[in-house]
Amino acid sequence: MDFETVFASRTAAVDQALKQYLCAADDAPAEILEAMRYSVFAGGKRIRPVLLLAAYELFELDSAAAMPYACALEMIHTYSLIHDDLPAMDDSDLRRGRKTNHVVFGEAMAVLAGDALLNYAFETMLAAPFPNAKRALSAAAYIAKCSGICGMIGGQVLDIQSENKQISQAELRQLHEKKTGGLIKAAVCGGAILGGASQAQVTALELYACHLGLAFQIKDDILDVEGDSTALGKPTGGDREANKNTYVTLYGLDKAKELLLSHSKTAKDALAQFGKRAEFLCAMTDYLLHRNK
Repeated sequence: MDFETVFASRTAAVDQALKQYLCAADDAPAEILEAMRYSVFAGGKRIRPVLLLAAYELFELDSAAAMPYACALEMIHTYSLIHDDLPAMDDSDLRRGRKTNHVVFGEAMAVLAGDALLNYAFETMLAAPFPNAKRALSAAAYIAKCSGICGMIGGQVLDIQSENKQISQAELRQLHEKKTGGLIKAAVCGGAILGGASQAQVTALELYACHLGLAFQIKDDILDVEGDSTALGKPTGGDREANKNTYVTLYGLDKAKELLLSHSKTAKDALAQFGKRAEFLCAMTDYLLHRNK
């Protein structure tokens, strides 16, 4: 398998579908659509929707039916970034080398753009003509839980509460299992549920997603220390300046790199029961391990 070719193809398919969903909406003010599109098409790698499609394809050959859910997940991810960048949160002026949403459209419109993307994500899932209604509702519910107070938002709360104070390694892991790992778990297991995975298969994929999410976060923490600001699209060293708890600050750079390799290996090991069908997911794990942005 040529991973880069497959990944590029899936990314292009997600982009095309997102453009169709966000091209227009009856009675929607033009400015809110412009603000939504600005951040959705700001150069995201589409990792989460591609993971959802790949997990679905462990059980079904054609991922077309899962595309609305993949697009919805990217909308949820984008909303979270818009809100993360707000002055009340991380107060960031740049993301992916572009001015952040609130810098371009103002804080009020940025809040509304984030709200709109979250709501539109569930409009998109609930309106999707998926052939199995029980799976569709189960997947939407799973994605909602991973995005909410027990998942991503819960992790964001823990992140805010941990600012300017020392936290334990266990607390750091819990924070990122929720904040970063929540949507990765939503992607992998949401796609599997749509595909008809058994509970045992979902459990194995939850293990994969958990360790993939931790590896993803550790890599982000490492890149903030030794990454290239041009490639990242934002200045490096921001975590240190903001006195944030990261894997580098708690473990040191060398140990963080060891943990990155360990979590990546554990993630791939969790896919063993799926054999060659999980080739893309294994390759995605390696891609995230070696990324430079």
